[in-house]
Amino acid sequence: MPEGVVYLDGNSLGPMPKSVPERVAGVMTEEWAQMLIRGWNKAGWMSMPSEVGNAVGRLIGAAEGTVVMGDTLSVKVYQALAAGLKMRPDRKVILSDNGNFPSDLYIAEGLVGLLEQGYELRTVDPEDVAEAIGEDVAVVMLTEVDYRTGRKHDMKTVTELAHAAGAVMVWDLAHSAGAIPVDLAGSNCEFAVGCTYKYLNGGPGAPAFIYIRPDLADEAEPALSGWLGHASPFDFDLNYKPAKGIERMRVGTPPVLQMAALEEAMKVWDGVDMTDVRQASVALQEQFIKEVERDVPELTLASPRDASIRGSQVSFRFEHGYAAMQALIDRGVIGDFRAPDIMRFGFTPLYLDGANVTAAVAVMKDVMGNNLWDNEAYKVKSRVT
Repeated sequence: MPEGVVYLDGNSLGPMPKSVPERVAGVMTEEWAQMLIRGWNKAGWMSMPSEVGNAVGRLIGAAEGTVVMGDTLSVKVYQALAAGLKMRPDRKVILSDNGNFPSDLYIAEGLVGLLEQGYELRTVDPEDVAEAIGEDVAVVMLTEVDYRTGRKHDMKTVTELAHAAGAVMVWDLAHSAGAIPVDLAGSNCEFAVGCTYKYLNGGPGAPAFIYIRPDLADEAEPALSGWLGHASPFDFDLNYKPAKGIERMRVGTPPVLQMAALEEAMKVWDGVDMTDVRQASVALQEQFIKEVERDVPELTLASPRDASIRGSQVSFRFEHGYAAMQALIDRGVIGDFRAPDIMRFGFTPLYLDGANVTAAVAVMKDVMGNNLWDNEAYKVKSRVT
């Protein structure tokens, strides 16, 4: 970490594991530079999406061979949604909630517009999802942990409700993977997707993942029928034939340098139990909430107070939250802001401890108590908030 920084934004972009630069440099100098195109075979580049997928799968309760990496989360959301709709051709509704990440909703809107034929994206309040799962719903698409407040859905319960109504379940694990214990196999959901640049520390633009329940892997239609999702890509058939299993959800050429960074970052998780991570995260969050509410009364808790329904972040509301966050960042406490008034802080116990929490709250007390945020320079919004 940079000296003097308390990093509470691993829920947005994880820091760089120490061994990543050497690994990426090795891929460039020893593989790309020396092997050239032979690297696809000799260095195993082509198999990286599946191998890294298995490493990610261990952290989200997925069986080996059910997760594959590649492309962006938006692409994977599109694939899962399209495949889910195809599995329920007599239904027209995608159900989500207004706490979902907007990109997921944009993808759904685009797909609905492309399909036409009466398809509909229906969004409700997170608390109303259970009652909204009706007989006309084809796919329920939810992000397990709300990106703004950290509110957490009960994955198993919601999936059971979706199945009872005959719907397909798609989970977005962007704020779950590497943050909280996940049991995809136990939930029995059909699809899950997620990114790897947050809690998994894969770096900016790190590839996303997609999961398919094993019994569906040979029948799910990938929608984006890319070259590397073909059963035999180097036969160069003019017609698409999907690969077996999860491999059919591959689309384009894997980003080898980025995949290598992620593969190296995943080594941090060797021997780590997500239950231990969760316990440590909750302890840090509870300490943070207690100290902020004691020392920084200007902020109002926006996250659930009950840790069992909260992910690995804590959010507070403040009318001038953007300016306040810039003032904190300027003083070495890095969180982020989500419109309209959310100040968001992520808790990642692989590299944070209680002393970091206390140090961060001390800075927050100074910034808020002395109105240090009330500076015109802090009110000018950057492109990324």
